[in-house]
Amino acid sequence: MHALLVEDDDRMAQALGTALAQRGHTVRRVARAQDALRHTREAEFVLLDLGLPDLDGIELLRRLRTVCGVPLIVVTARCEERDIVQGLRAGADDYVVKPFRMAELMARIDTVRRRTDAHADRTAPGAAAAVRRGDVEVDPAGRTVTVAGVEVRLTRREFDVLAFLAARPEEVHSREEILDRIWGDAFLAASRSLDVHVAGIRAKTGRSGLVRTVRGYGYQLGGER
Repeated sequence: MHALLVEDDDRMAQALGTALAQRGHTVRRVARAQDALRHTREAEFVLLDLGLPDLDGIELLRRLRTVCGVPLIVVTARCEERDIVQGLRAGADDYVVKPFRMAELMARIDTVRRRTDAHADRTAPGAAAAVRRGDVEVDPAGRTVTVAGVEVRLTRREFDVLAFLAARPEEVHSREEILDRIWGDAFLAASRSLDVHVAGIRAKTGRSGLVRTVRGYGYQLGGER
């Protein structure tokens, strides 16, 4: 795997680069947002610090998501809930706060990559038929969502959640089941990651009832309004 490491702290960059290299990955380290945008197309994985000298990391994340869909983990000292929510909504697959244990970060990288590969396999052409709810269509094969015939851009995680619910629309899925299938960790149930992505689906589609909350349990594909 070729990783793009976006980190302006030399000591942290060296530690991360060494850990990745020990696992057999090649690493390109950049310290500025403009360099990250220049090299993103060659990356198979991105580790992104938010405290960059030339551009706010959240804005860079949004720009990266317009040109690449590779797995991306934010690694930052920003620990406020607002920052975490913004990072997840902007398209991060995971959000790790410094200081962290290196072994934990490497495990999170492995988990995100496995889940990304698994979803790619499940959504290969012909893997599943499109599902309609009113004027909303979810197409797993094309990884697209349209509302009244207009495509809506969801982050990869948002699409994965919606496609998972659409695959069995009559069933109610527990938080633990969704977290295990999409994030690879059912014990993230205490986190807000799932709730943030559901809120993003509702907001971007303009269909607040598209994902129905089953209080105290989980979520189900709902109606279009």
